[in-house]
Amino acid sequence: MGSPLSHYFIYTGHNSYLTGNQLSSGCSERPIVKALLDGVRVIELDLWPNAAKDQVEVLHGRTWTSPVELIKCLEAIKEHAFATSPYPVILTLEDHLTPDLQAKVAKMLKETFGDMLYISESESMSEFPSPDDLKGKIIISTKPPKEYLQTKSSKEEQADDDDKAEEGVWGEEISDDKATARKMSEQYSGKYAEEGDEEQMEGEAEKKARQGADNEYKRLIAIQLTRRKHDMDVDLKVDPDKVTRLSLGEKAYEKAIVTHGAHIIRFTQRNLLRIFPRSTRITSSNYNPVMGWRYGVQMVAANMQGHGRKLWLTQGMFRANGGCGYVKKPDILMNGDPEKLFDPRADLPVKTRLKVTVYMGDGWRFDFRKTHFDKCSPPDFYARVGIAGVAADTRMEQTKVMMDRWIPTWDHEFGEFPLAAPELALLRVEVHESDNHQKDDFGGQTCLPVWELRPGIRSVRLSDHKGQTLRSVKLLMRFEFFPSSSSK
Repeated sequence: MGSPLSHYFIYTGHNSYLTGNQLSSGCSERPIVKALLDGVRVIELDLWPNAAKDQVEVLHGRTWTSPVELIKCLEAIKEHAFATSPYPVILTLEDHLTPDLQAKVAKMLKETFGDMLYISESESMSEFPSPDDLKGKIIISTKPPKEYLQTKSSKEEQADDDDKAEEGVWGEEISDDKATARKMSEQYSGKYAEEGDEEQMEGEAEKKARQGADNEYKRLIAIQLTRRKHDMDVDLKVDPDKVTRLSLGEKAYEKAIVTHGAHIIRFTQRNLLRIFPRSTRITSSNYNPVMGWRYGVQMVAANMQGHGRKLWLTQGMFRANGGCGYVKKPDILMNGDPEKLFDPRADLPVKTRLKVTVYMGDGWRFDFRKTHFDKCSPPDFYARVGIAGVAADTRMEQTKVMMDRWIPTWDHEFGEFPLAAPELALLRVEVHESDNHQKDDFGGQTCLPVWELRPGIRSVRLSDHKGQTLRSVKLLMRFEFFPSSSSK
């Protein structure tokens, strides 16, 4: 843990204070506490003046979310920041405040965190400190770009379709929220300014705030944010004398990896890059984080209050390294030689092969009612096992259905999974209960970092759809690694 922060994937939350959807849920310190206890290391707070404009509240602006006092969030962070990990918590502040309220925030930060607050010795850093250097510290970072709701455009609809291409390998999402999202988008359509109008309005406010920004507030901002020029050649330019942080929405990022993939990898070798979910994910669904990790993106912000396969991937990645919230990026992403720069879209040679066997499962009879899966008979379980990683490695396979058994014995040996980038691969495991007449029932899941798998026969615990470990449900599995040339 002695390398600069930019050398690590960092467990990152998005709108960390929300209890549910992005439009009408409550704001509270409780989701922040849960995220910290789960190992999240980047917490986002949106700061707004209260109605009287004399205090600071946290809420998702221009929505019907109910606010929470900033001080409650700060006190919760202080109490729980290092309960499960000693490594630094980065606090990103989306700031909509006047200079006098910025001064109040500075005072609150200093009085609440005291010596826990990291203050850089200079306005800019030539290299980020390491997680070891920053143990027990709270780091303040300037606000990311605006992430407000706007009416869903045809381009965003197309993005939804594009997003399905690779997920088709995995299967339909367990909780498909697209219908709900579409209904909510229609319900709230026209209630908000279009993105361009909001940027213009906020641009004027930002200019005034910067001109009179409280000096003490400025001093507390340790990680500076680069303001986008909307020119990727400029935005992703690496300064040899200064490190920074850049934020991109998922749509902008998806365009960038097509035209500037190599630039992103080079940029993230020294600088921090954050990707945030598009504004139309109003049900708190998530972006596929693997798309970010392939290019070295450290902060793929996740709606921790959501659930589904994309969040499971995030939870799986950050099981690595003891669940401390920081995972060292593999060497393939840190090679600065232009001739050897990693290209996740290339036809990569296979490095190793993983053979997975799933023997049996048990525990559902203890954790679920007898009628939970079928009212009249025992459940009909099947298991799905696959890989999420670079495109060449991504695949999913399935066992047969074991009829009428609470303790299914599949004894299924999957074919070898060829892995071109095992350093970026996650093993995905799901169990479902087959139902010929309705949607199959969900029986548990887990995601495991392939590079930390221990060969041999293992008991693998499953989690529920929100990522909480089930009390009793386990699978008996076997993992074997073979050389790339193996034909076993």
